[in-house]
Amino acid sequence: MRRQALTTENPLAALPGPLLAWYRANARDLPWRHTQDPYHIWVSEIMLQQTRVAAVLGYYARFLEAFPSVEALANAPEERLMKLWEGLGYYSRARNLQKAAKMVAEQGGFPDTYQGLLALPGIGDYTASAIAAAAFGRREAAVDGNVLRVVTRITDCHDDILDPKTKKAIRDQLQAIMPTEAEDIRIFSQATMELGATVCVPNGPPKCDMCSARDFCLGRLRGTAEVLPVKKPKKARKIEEKTVFLLLREGRAALCRRPGTGLLAGLWEFPNVEGSLDEETAPAAVAGWALEPKQWKNKLAAKHIFTHVEWHMTGYTLEVAGDGPEEFEWVNSDGLEAHAVPSAFARYYAEAREQLGEQK
Repeated sequence: MRRQALTTENPLAALPGPLLAWYRANARDLPWRHTQDPYHIWVSEIMLQQTRVAAVLGYYARFLEAFPSVEALANAPEERLMKLWEGLGYYSRARNLQKAAKMVAEQGGFPDTYQGLLALPGIGDYTASAIAAAAFGRREAAVDGNVLRVVTRITDCHDDILDPKTKKAIRDQLQAIMPTEAEDIRIFSQATMELGATVCVPNGPPKCDMCSARDFCLGRLRGTAEVLPVKKPKKARKIEEKTVFLLLREGRAALCRRPGTGLLAGLWEFPNVEGSLDEETAPAAVAGWALEPKQWKNKLAAKHIFTHVEWHMTGYTLEVAGDGPEEFEWVNSDGLEAHAVPSAFARYYAEAREQLGEQK
């Protein structure tokens, strides 16, 4: 058996049987795995993009409670949608969800093919494949980071997984070995992802003794599993410095809306300026908003990491007098709760809740 595994040209051909048996016995009990409803599966797949399962569970339940159907999502007020998405990040996902929901509602239902799903906003190759397979039983292989890791280790592939050609080649290999029974098709990609998430793990040695592919995994047999997959280093993130102001006035705090395009488009934030201002230069920024500082309270540093940029923030909490610019909206604690403020400002949001709570 071992000799055959070391020399076989396609160790992946041995994967489906043991993988599906392992998955049925060991898969985590997740709510979106108990449905074939394309709406529920679609919402889960969008939420899970670049987000941990544990973080998604609560959001998923609240989202479906608020928007139980694609029609409900299509007709939802954007502010309510953004508030429910608050903290999940990558807010363009939520906007694309609603755009796609409107298209699906107009069409009278979800498209049931890979190409049809791919035409919806916010759905790329992976998501279209995942929905087509899980919801409609289509033989479409979904390839994410977990799948890339599993396959490169099983096949001892040292190609750069960030190269689109590598991803396409791996998808083609999986497509060729996908099962043909609808019940198996629906879970095959999920099973491969689950193996990568819980057994063939990143950032540490894989749990080979627990793996259903251990007898034919070339990475294990050749001792290369821990150096796979190969991934070229990413460019260093750009660092941007900002100074954030938690401006308090008569039991209210100032918020302003971000531009309608770009990073965190259309969400609410605390007033801020570019650069890191110290105690000597910060008052000039406040005066630039036609506000008069009355009492400086706290100085709070924070950092937030996006995919391609890091925000290094210096923050000041202060009481002010004056109305400020027209774009400022002064909110009490209830108003703060009603506005979608991204998690990039989490430290200042928590400080605002504390300050406004004290002034009730």
